[in-house]
Amino acid sequence: MKVDNKLIADLAKLAKLHFDEKSSLSMQEDLKKMIGFVDKLSEIDTENTEPLIYMSEEVNVLRDDTLIENISKEKALENAPQKDSDYFLVPKVIDK
Repeated sequence: MKVDNKLIADLAKLAKLHFDEKSSLSMQEDLKKMIGFVDKLSEIDTENTEPLIYMSEEVNVLRDDTLIENISKEKALENAPQKDSDYFLVPKVIDK
């Protein structure tokens, strides 16, 4: 893959970033190093390696979904800075 100023400019535009000339050259060198690192993976012999589909051999290791009440409403509202009977009061963040 050819890493040049146009590629860096295109990536910067997509990422909504702005690079000066010095930063652009630094980014270009870093991208070349990253691509070189990934290209090293193609040197590995994977001829007799099965594709990895799952990270674990475990199947459906799930816990029972049981409903328990950890804390009552009253206890939860005890330390609330502002409350209104059954609810936490929070500042308004959206204006119409």
